[in-house]
Amino acid sequence: MMTRSQQGRTTRLTRPSIAIAAAVAVTAGVVAAAPDAKTAQPGPKLSLIAASASVTLDSWKEDPGVYLDLGTYLTSENGAFELKVTRKSYKDPVVAAQIIRDGKKTQTKALPAGLVKDFSGLPDFAQISVIDAAGKSVLEKTEAFCPNNASGRVRPDAPANSKYPQSCPVNPFTLGSVWGVENGWAANTYAGYYSDAVQLPAGTYTAKISVTKKYRDLFGIEDKPQSVKVTVRERSWEGEGGGEGVSASSASSESSASSAGASSKTAAKSGASSHAGHGSAASEHAGHAAAAPAAASAHAGHGAPARTDAPAAATTGAGSTFNVGHGPYPPAPPALPWALKKQATEKGALGRQGFSAAAVGDRTGQTDGSRQAPGVQPNAKRPAGKATVPDVPKPDLRSLPAYGITVSDGYEDVPGKDYLAFSANVWNAGPAKLVVDGFRSPGKELMDAYQYFYDADGKQVGYTPTGTMEWDPRPGHEHWHFTDFASYRLLKADQKETVRSGKEAFCLANTDAVDYTVKNANWHPDNTDLSTACGQENSISVREVLDVGSGDTYTQDLPGQSFDITDLPNGTYYIQVLANPENRLKETNHDNNSALRKVVLGGKKGARTVKVPAHHLVDAN
Repeated sequence: MMTRSQQGRTTRLTRPSIAIAAAVAVTAGVVAAAPDAKTAQPGPKLSLIAASASVTLDSWKEDPGVYLDLGTYLTSENGAFELKVTRKSYKDPVVAAQIIRDGKKTQTKALPAGLVKDFSGLPDFAQISVIDAAGKSVLEKTEAFCPNNASGRVRPDAPANSKYPQSCPVNPFTLGSVWGVENGWAANTYAGYYSDAVQLPAGTYTAKISVTKKYRDLFGIEDKPQSVKVTVRERSWEGEGGGEGVSASSASSESSASSAGASSKTAAKSGASSHAGHGSAASEHAGHAAAAPAAASAHAGHGAPARTDAPAAATTGAGSTFNVGHGPYPPAPPALPWALKKQATEKGALGRQGFSAAAVGDRTGQTDGSRQAPGVQPNAKRPAGKATVPDVPKPDLRSLPAYGITVSDGYEDVPGKDYLAFSANVWNAGPAKLVVDGFRSPGKELMDAYQYFYDADGKQVGYTPTGTMEWDPRPGHEHWHFTDFASYRLLKADQKETVRSGKEAFCLANTDAVDYTVKNANWHPDNTDLSTACGQENSISVREVLDVGSGDTYTQDLPGQSFDITDLPNGTYYIQVLANPENRLKETNHDNNSALRKVVLGGKKGARTVKVPAHHLVDAN
């Protein structure tokens, strides 16, 4: 089963503009000021609101289609709206429950079985109807809702920050997630990354948005549909840099200055480019405060934007240009979650252009998981004194089964070769984060690596030498790798090793939320971006961290992320992902470090094929 990101598109979640945020606050202020009528059931009071009476949406000639970000939000009052989504194992279905907190009392309310099938949000939450200027219905659709979506405060006395994560994960092997709308906050009901573009000619429309009946009944949401005037204008990427990108096809320009589309006219864009021929994301931030993420995909030789973004504060993470000038190779691409990296070719196989560039960048919140958080600094100097491994909580490294499995040839680099490529993730089940510092003696090529240990108060209470870090100069990497972090092996049907990948060194970054329901999970990790977390060629020291609940995905387009299967016979094999293969790192459990994924090789030399059976209930590659 293909994920959305395998279907040749990468759309982006919009970031509300300052004007939109103000409109949300004003509208929600009316909600907050309304009488506190208690619903018949316990829990927060949820309401659907529209931030603005009108919006302007763009349809691009190079990539026609309109993304229906209509500026509707779900507000939560009288408490936070919180959902816990889990599965016991890959043999068990995904289940969800609402967590209702009333002072010191906590109540768990199970959602109906089968309502939630994955971790991307509540399916069929919003019902959207669009009517054209002649009164004819032109569109009926439903959209999923990620409560962790682009959110903001709706009243000044609400908590300054939301405690909930900034995205709903879509890694096929996610185990647990927490979704929530903070008390006094609102979350955009637009499905963002998960939403398909719709075809609407330039013109004016009226959109009616409501919460579907099953969710109104389940959460006690009042049936109050919102109506929004929509202006669709046709634009062209050609000439955008010269300020002449808007075509004359727009039927109306009356939308208010507070609409997302009008604000987006001033949005800054930066081109996302393929990286070193492998199509890895190498998004580049514009050099001013209003910098917006790059276009989602390359189109006709240049980055045709999926949509424009409204102005916003500068990202807190450095772009890929962070490493420019520090080495002979292009800068390393940002770390991206699986959902943003995976792009299928037209033939469904990994090729030179098999991975479209993807947009990344901090926003108030985003469904696609592309948050860029800066790396943390290492200790000022290498540890001294006797190394000790104290009896304190330690990380628990675990591997996810391989996914994103494809067959490719060796291109012009190694003609005549066949490769089995895959994505792999090693994650930390806790209860403590993994912290590794590397220190380099002047003139030395390798850094000496040390693992640190902390007590319950976060105080460093011990350390131990744990190998080395090495600089990887290859395009697609160009950062410091911690050696012996994981090992990839291709096993025969009898599960005996037949091929081993040469890749065992990794830069650690929190790219994917694997299970945010485990003890001490960090819902807002740092070290999410390779360009800030993994140092530069001339670094004297570096700190790499894998937080509790998060995993580090290495996708199949990276150098070394494959097995040479040129001379292997057809048949059944297993891809093994093995965390901490030499047991250099201290963990709570070394017995759960291996994960296997069954594959079946076929075809003939130069045209090999691979079939990937479902892994229990997970039928996703």
